[in-house]
Amino acid sequence: MRLRRGRATQAIAFTLLSLAMAGVLVALGTILSFILVRGVGVISWEFLTSFPRQAMTEGGIFPALVGTLCLAVGTLFFSLPLGAFAAIYLVEYARQGLLVRIIRMAVNNLAGVPSVVFGLFGLAFFVRALGFGISILSGSLTLAFLVLPVIIRASEEALRAVPQEFREGSLALGATKWQTIRKVVLPVGLPGILTGAILALGRAAGETAPIIFTAAVFSARLPDSVLSPVMALPYHLFVMATESIFYEETRPIQYGTAIVLLGLVLTIDLVAIIIRYRIRRRRRW
Repeated sequence: MRLRRGRATQAIAFTLLSLAMAGVLVALGTILSFILVRGVGVISWEFLTSFPRQAMTEGGIFPALVGTLCLAVGTLFFSLPLGAFAAIYLVEYARQGLLVRIIRMAVNNLAGVPSVVFGLFGLAFFVRALGFGISILSGSLTLAFLVLPVIIRASEEALRAVPQEFREGSLALGATKWQTIRKVVLPVGLPGILTGAILALGRAAGETAPIIFTAAVFSARLPDSVLSPVMALPYHLFVMATESIFYEETRPIQYGTAIVLLGLVLTIDLVAIIIRYRIRRRRRW
């Protein structure tokens, strides 16, 4: 009797999970189809490599694409070392106790802070207090703080997954603590660290609120230094959809920009998967 009830419960749970997954896939497919049908017609090499013209109603999105890539590289440059070293300290050096639990709780809470709050922080601190102005540097630092909790948590989990026997064997052979971390722990945990960093980068590439206050402007010029403002795909799409007086004329460009942004985020996620797979495969050999 109990066995029958258990099987019935399992079948019901499996059915509900399958329906939930099907619902998610249908919703995702509907959204993607809606965007693709309306924007795929404007996607071309010229659209990706030309500058906007005629009050953004013609031309392409090249400056916005370059600006997004600049912000993404800057974000990774600041967030990956800081997040990885923070995780190394919390896992390898910090004495596990109340203080570490408080730090982890603070990191988790920081991950739930709305992105617009990070934007206001970046405006007050990087743009005004430090005098960086509306620039790539201000935007990259703001986005780095935005994704930092994700990188710390992913790096912690990757380092914890390294078997303790690896550390003990290295120390038994006479290696120092830092040599053990650098030569043994980090190479094993590297796939997880890189995956977390690149997935966090995908989130940063699609954020609008932080860069509104710190980095993005609506212009058709390329940046010439890290202290220059930039166009960015999320902000470009936001302005055309909400503030442009030529809304109807720019509608195809809006959907085309959305397709490029989705493609960029998907590419970043795909790179994370490929890197992780290759590192794991190389380690097996």
